[in-house]
Amino acid sequence: MKAFVAVTDSAWFEVLRGNPAFTEVNFWQPSGSKAFRALKPGQPFLFKLEYPENAIVGGGFFSLFSPLPVSVAWDIFGRQNGAGTLPELRHRVEHYRETAPAPHEDYQVGCIILADPFLLDPANWIPAPPSFAKHTGRGKGYDLRSGEGRALWDAVLGARAAQHQPVHDPEGVGEIFGAPTLFRPRLGPGAFRVAVTDAYGRRCAVTGEKTLPVLDAAHIRPVTSGGRHELTNGLLFRSDICALFCRGYVTVTPDLRFRVSARLRKDWQNGQVYYALDGAEVQVPSVPGSRPAQEALEWHGDEVFLR
Repeated sequence: MKAFVAVTDSAWFEVLRGNPAFTEVNFWQPSGSKAFRALKPGQPFLFKLEYPENAIVGGGFFSLFSPLPVSVAWDIFGRQNGAGTLPELRHRVEHYRETAPAPHEDYQVGCIILADPFLLDPANWIPAPPSFAKHTGRGKGYDLRSGEGRALWDAVLGARAAQHQPVHDPEGVGEIFGAPTLFRPRLGPGAFRVAVTDAYGRRCAVTGEKTLPVLDAAHIRPVTSGGRHELTNGLLFRSDICALFCRGYVTVTPDLRFRVSARLRKDWQNGQVYYALDGAEVQVPSVPGSRPAQEALEWHGDEVFLR
């Protein structure tokens, strides 16, 4: 059972503290060139303020990592990037990259997406572990089952209990927390979009379009109709096809064929470009756990597709 303590600045933290209702956050890295592999999904990710505070002030549970253009990261997460505006986010990324402002460059940032974030009141801030060196830049991992790591996790649990926050113990660190179980955080809407985008190789499932800013993840069964933010409830489309899918003018059959409703022509006297795709095979991930669920596709065909 591991946790990772990462260094952040007070500006990022203050934006989060001003929005305590966030259900997911993006702990971005200035460069997207190095993948984050320190944790498995569901393990704790804690954030520590720089000196002089040098204290752990909150955390979350690791969902996934993905490098994204800064504009796409803003489009998906907005203020959950710990910045008030896109220009502010760009300014801070460029500060840490030590580069001149580049308003026309859509450089990549590394997105460490966290579920169920929690923030600690100043009275409950936790001093950094003694082994956390002052000049550590990226962060440090800890084994929570013993020694310094166990003391750290006990302090986190105590601080959250003092604030009457529900506490997840991801893998049952100790016997007092019951039998070991792995906490699997539910994907939030942003993490859902990123997970679907990456699962489909960043290509539209129908057209093969790979221009990332025009791709969008569609819920097969909307959350408002009982669907969930899960890979098996997602499809990646070009944004225009995504809009038509959500409105029922197109669908994907359980045998993974793209179908276009006659209502598209009737309602809009147009749609030739989409009718040319009617009957096309839909390309989905090869990994079974990432493929769209048949039940969800059947639901969309029965309840949303216009006839």
